[in-house]
Amino acid sequence: MNFEGLDPGLAEYAPAMHSALDPVLDAHLNPSLLQNVELDPEGVALEALPVQESVHIMEGVYSELHSVVAEVGVPVTVSHFDLHEEMLWVGSHGGHATSFFGPTLERYSSFQVNSSDDIRQIQSLENGILFLTKNNLKYMARGGLIIFDYLLDESEDMHSLLLTDSSMLLVGGLQNHILEIDLNTVQETQKYAVETPGVAIMRQTNRFFFCGHTSGKISLRDLRTFKVEHEFDAFSGSLSDFDVHGNLLASCGFSSRLTGLACDRFLKVYDLRMMRAITPLQVHVDPAFLRFIPTYTSRLAIISQSGQCQFCEPTGLANPADIFHVNPVGPLLMTFDVSASKQALAFGDSEGCVHLWTDSPEPSFNPYSRETEFALPCLVDSLPPLDWSQDLLPLSLIPVPLTTDTLLSDWPAANSAPAPRRAPPVDAEILRTMKKVGFIGYAPNPRTRLRNQIPYRLKESDSESDSFSKVAESPIGREEEPHLHMVSKKYRKVTIKYSKLGLEDFDFKHYNKTLFAGLEPHIPNAYCNCMIQVLYFLEPVRCLIQNHLCQKEFCLACELGFLFHMLDLSRGDPCQGSNFLRAFRTIPEASALGLILADSDEASGKGSLARLIQRWNRFILTQLHQDMQELEVPQAYRGAASSSFCSSGDSVIGQLFSCEMENCSLCRCGSETVRASSTLLFTLSYPEGSNSDKTGKNCDFAQVLKRSICLEQNTQAWCDNCEKYQPTIQTRNIRHLPDILVINCEVNSLKEADFWRMQADVAFKMAIKKHSGEISKNTELALADWKELGSPEGMLRCPSIEELKNVWLPFSIRMKLTKNKGLDVCNWTDGDEMQWGPARAEEEHGVYVYDLMATVVHILDSRTGGSLVAHIKVGETYHQRKEGVTHQQWYLFNDFLIEPIDKHEAVQFDMNWKVPAILYYTKRNLNSKYNLNIKNPIEASVLMAEASLARKQRKTHTTFIPLMLNEMPQVGDLVGLDAEFVTLNEEEAELRSDGTKSTIKPSQMSVARITCVRGQGPNEGIPFIDDYISTQEQVVDYLTQYSGIKPGDLDAKISSKHLTTLKSTYLKLRFLIDIGVKFVGHGLQKDFRVINLMVPKDQVLDTVYLFHMPRKRMISLRFLAWYFLGLKLFHLCLPRPEDSRGDP
Repeated sequence: MNFEGLDPGLAEYAPAMHSALDPVLDAHLNPSLLQNVELDPEGVALEALPVQESVHIMEGVYSELHSVVAEVGVPVTVSHFDLHEEMLWVGSHGGHATSFFGPTLERYSSFQVNSSDDIRQIQSLENGILFLTKNNLKYMARGGLIIFDYLLDESEDMHSLLLTDSSMLLVGGLQNHILEIDLNTVQETQKYAVETPGVAIMRQTNRFFFCGHTSGKISLRDLRTFKVEHEFDAFSGSLSDFDVHGNLLASCGFSSRLTGLACDRFLKVYDLRMMRAITPLQVHVDPAFLRFIPTYTSRLAIISQSGQCQFCEPTGLANPADIFHVNPVGPLLMTFDVSASKQALAFGDSEGCVHLWTDSPEPSFNPYSRETEFALPCLVDSLPPLDWSQDLLPLSLIPVPLTTDTLLSDWPAANSAPAPRRAPPVDAEILRTMKKVGFIGYAPNPRTRLRNQIPYRLKESDSESDSFSKVAESPIGREEEPHLHMVSKKYRKVTIKYSKLGLEDFDFKHYNKTLFAGLEPHIPNAYCNCMIQVLYFLEPVRCLIQNHLCQKEFCLACELGFLFHMLDLSRGDPCQGSNFLRAFRTIPEASALGLILADSDEASGKGSLARLIQRWNRFILTQLHQDMQELEVPQAYRGAASSSFCSSGDSVIGQLFSCEMENCSLCRCGSETVRASSTLLFTLSYPEGSNSDKTGKNCDFAQVLKRSICLEQNTQAWCDNCEKYQPTIQTRNIRHLPDILVINCEVNSLKEADFWRMQADVAFKMAIKKHSGEISKNTELALADWKELGSPEGMLRCPSIEELKNVWLPFSIRMKLTKNKGLDVCNWTDGDEMQWGPARAEEEHGVYVYDLMATVVHILDSRTGGSLVAHIKVGETYHQRKEGVTHQQWYLFNDFLIEPIDKHEAVQFDMNWKVPAILYYTKRNLNSKYNLNIKNPIEASVLMAEASLARKQRKTHTTFIPLMLNEMPQVGDLVGLDAEFVTLNEEEAELRSDGTKSTIKPSQMSVARITCVRGQGPNEGIPFIDDYISTQEQVVDYLTQYSGIKPGDLDAKISSKHLTTLKSTYLKLRFLIDIGVKFVGHGLQKDFRVINLMVPKDQVLDTVYLFHMPRKRMISLRFLAWYFLGLKLFHLCLPRPEDSRGDP
């Protein structure tokens, strides 16, 4: 089906927007349609929705029998009646397939076919179902098992398939060929050429193949040679649908008008005997789908996208009385199909609902359907008794006692010789991960071999004996990874070991002995933790972000400011960027750039993390620049505009990072074109053939940087003077240098890595010559000897030999803008400052000195894809706030591992395992140029009454009373707090060989409801916040038995609750924390963790710890409320505000 011709709005459905689509009830639809829908954790209806019993279906007249929700909010793209069983198959825009059994539409099976592309056609076979997506053909059993998965070329855009016989298949789409695939061998047998733009619809009779093109033509092709025999030019615009029956071909489509494409209300009908058009058939609806329904006569069913259906004869006149309305839940009908028996019609709409219309109360989909297999419960039969009288009874069933007599299978010693097999070596991975309990060792199965099977070989090869001898016998050697023997432990990927208490007993202080806060890595897409730390320790960026506040629900600048506030408050405890990453996943540009990784890709290390973090770096700077350019401050967030960073011109992000340039294009005719532009970062461009010279030519980093900034290249470009494309020389001149210089290293291949390695070797040799003259290669000096080579007192200390290795990157660079728009770049050392004078004095003459502030590196690990860490030079202001001291220090940030390092370690790159990715240089005395005051932009107005997002909220059922102006909380006021959550991802755990359970990855929770109760005043005990949090992410488990949250409560289109955004409720809680209230609750530590808030300990009164005795279990809120207050909680999912009032 050619969906591009139906409605231009359909192209807006993108995979990243599926979760945002929610069912909307049509005004003509019965409101009770979705009242009794029970949804499973994936948001899919569990049972069909029958029409009211009062509806009477007349024999021979099509009427609606049942409607069912296939997948809430996700458009149905294809429907298909099974040709072998009484089943209806539907495919969704999200790649999910669902089948329904019988006319009652009972759910039979539901499974994911493709993770990213929509299902475009379904074809049922005897043993399974064929599913066609954009570039994939998958054959699956009716229960969901994959029979085969055939991947097509990534450039393919398939739309239709046609089963020519039981084993041959034609697949066509928007390309200039059609593929013929043999289903027995699952191989492409032939490729037929077709005209551009390709084939969207295919039909077959006993005479021709019929191919419908998006250009509006229908071609008739030979069954054997596939050559074009006839061609009908049906429509001038595009073809929507066509069908063939007997000697008639009917089609509908779009015609070209002055304003664009318009739906043609004339059906083009062709006589296949004379191969010419007959009188067009005018209909009273806008036709989008049509099918022949040859029951008593050759009737045509014409369907419009708005849900109108008309029956008419192809050679007669259309009667307006034959029109009925389908009443879709969504605004559009997306698919239509007719059963083989012609007794049932299926319609799928854009909100995930399927409607079944029949002409009899008990229809059948096929004339002769086979029985459908259903899953049966597992029945364990007891073993039958043994009948001793049977001669064929297996003797192995009879227990035999041990005997000392010689067995018949024993060979005499003269004819045999003992040859004991050598035990195979134990896997090195097992020895490395083994933990001993007493004298017994336990280790997880590395899954390198089949379970409980060890291969024995009569003759062992030398390689096996070698590998056996390499197994480390020392426990120290077993702990070391074979591929990480050269990597220091602090650089390796850190993981959290979860226990039954979760994170409460995990010792984060072992990894971080500073007062700076790390970031937890178990959240999806947490690979950007190191870059978040880099942005946080840029003082102007931190102050700017924390002063920003806007009304956008998913604003990365706002969420980054909230996260920076948590990092400020933390005293060494790790934080998590769950809310920031939640907003990050909703940005369409992030998904388009491939920055959002699936859990499987992140765990397996699929893709290059170095490339990924460099794309993320460019994306976040661009996104923050755009967010800061929006100067309009909404009324609800007054105070954000008072930030000292707001300006009338460009954003402050642009002032910090933007570099103004002139791009000059010089044609060989002499014509020159100059245009101004700006960039937020630069990418290193390495010299051509740099690693071909093995002699080691010296090339300073400053030279490579200048070449990358003032880039000159030859390319084909349009010349207005020549009026054609000509070879041009494009150069880039710098007009203004940024305050923060950001560089993507682009070390993505061995060529660039060899260049860094070679330049580091050359720099190492030159450093040795500089400090001690020519040294013989075989001479090695001790560290004490090198110290003696240093300068006298008052001069700089000579670095050690270890500090000189693998160093090519300078700590400082000096840049100067010349009068002829040129740029001079050179490496800068502390000794140069003594020669040239302080950098501040030279800035007046266009000379700037940049100091290295951060380096982001990729730690290579072939097993897991590696990890990303950052070296950051933490300034004086951060040490003053955290530790009360004034100094600068380099630190290593590896998620929640933070460790001080020597400054030379930040520029040492061993290309075997440590590859540079991103560099940050800042101008000297940068902080003095900006106002670094932070004013809290959150005001008391956030606590005022606000409108609910839910369309069906009833004011008579309001569960809270907002605060009045005279009730605003003060310092020390008590506020009762309770939060409820839903599960987005289930917990991943494994069972160890000793029977203990090990958590690999905890469940991912999302806050669903937050309730705050007054702790004093005349309205004491009455909630002033009771917000349900709207979510666009797929919910796996609503935890209804604990939370009371039901499917639909968080959906703005069908919820009757007071629904708000997470950001709105977050601001309310942030204001209460900033004002100094004390929160009273039960288990608040977990609540604040999931909400992603950092609350000072003196503002939390948690009943879990108030009534906790040492070395005893935690007491539940239910028991405390019963014991102290005489309340009984959790009866039939009672309203959750009682949880907040139940806290003492």
